[in-house]
Amino acid sequence: MKFIILLVIVLFSFSMNAQDLVYKPKNPAFGGDTFNYQWLLSSAESQNKLKDTGVDTDKQSELERFIDNLNSQLLNQVSKSLFAEQFGNEGISEGTYTFGSLSIDLYPSEGGLTISILDTTTGEQTQVIIPNP
Repeated sequence: MKFIILLVIVLFSFSMNAQDLVYKPKNPAFGGDTFNYQWLLSSAESQNKLKDTGVDTDKQSELERFIDNLNSQLLNQVSKSLFAEQFGNEGISEGTYTFGSLSIDLYPSEGGLTISILDTTTGEQTQVIIPNP
């Protein structure tokens, strides 16, 4: 009886086959099939619980767009007149200028014209360097 069981085990072991396990990614960004892109995107969008609460410009009416455009043109004209009043016809020259709570320092440096802008109310500061031609 033991011999028959051993013989059956040996005969079945010769007839068994195996194959290699091969990993194939699904995501096209990592080498997967490009046809999976739409499926992955729709799956991700359906799981996204965050909604955009920002103002959608497509939903603005004609009147709202006109008012926004008018406001930007008005602000542009005011800034042009302030610029002309502060700097005159000769343009920007070195020095310190004050616009409300902004203090602007203009001075030449190795890299070109340096503009340092300081907000005196919050203490925030930024620097812009305009390279020499």
